[in-house]
Amino acid sequence: MNKSSSNSPVFGMNNVCFIKDGNDILSNINWTVNAGERWTILGLNGSGKTSLLRLAALYLHPSSGGIKILDNELGKFDVRTLRKRIGFSSQAVVDMIRPNIKTSEVVVTGLHAALETWWDSYTDSDIARATALLQTVGMGDKADRVFNSLSAGERQRVLLARTLMTEPEILLLDEPTAGLDFVGREQLIATLDKLSIEKPNLPMVMVTHHTEEIPTNFTHCLMIKNGAVVASGPIDEILTSENLSECYDTQVEITKKDNRWYSL
Repeated sequence: MNKSSSNSPVFGMNNVCFIKDGNDILSNINWTVNAGERWTILGLNGSGKTSLLRLAALYLHPSSGGIKILDNELGKFDVRTLRKRIGFSSQAVVDMIRPNIKTSEVVVTGLHAALETWWDSYTDSDIARATALLQTVGMGDKADRVFNSLSAGERQRVLLARTLMTEPEILLLDEPTAGLDFVGREQLIATLDKLSIEKPNLPMVMVTHHTEEIPTNFTHCLMIKNGAVVASGPIDEILTSENLSECYDTQVEITKKDNRWYSL
């Protein structure tokens, strides 16, 4: 069960800046995520989206400004302990997983944020939970398959199950649809929609380039350009042609059909 109550702050950045190799990657970021909110982060390549998410996941440290997550202020807690309460998924994790590991083993290693089962001990209930999570993401019949034999879309759904292994209190997804074909993308979007219904209080943040990849139940949008916030707030107010055109530096028209967003 998630520990955060509905509409309570789960995560926040206050005037956060991030400098790398002398370059300003993020500037004066102010952003708050509450329980039950599901955010999409939009922006061009190099705009700072991934750095923003890695700061939220506590894998990067801001150059200045404050971060508060799950009632803890950065600098006043052990990040290794708090990371276990954060579900973080990125392609970098997929790339580090041994190709011939079993799918169910990939999921159960998420309990200790490990990459191999031999580093820790797992109980029968841990294995049962991993199997149940594979069912949740529509991969129950692939539990005994070798991870590398799965399609790119299937691997992303397995990775999603892995992030849920610790019952995270916030879910951070860095371009989970990148490299997927149409079928894989739609299956993952449907899985996220299903998850938002089953866990309505679980806050989610998903980085993407494309508006059509935003699940139907997402509630908020953050647009970022050159490391600065262009617009932020409820998705129906923020996801406009004017804001997208500003964010992408080109004329963009946005339409909404059947609760999905399409831009051209």
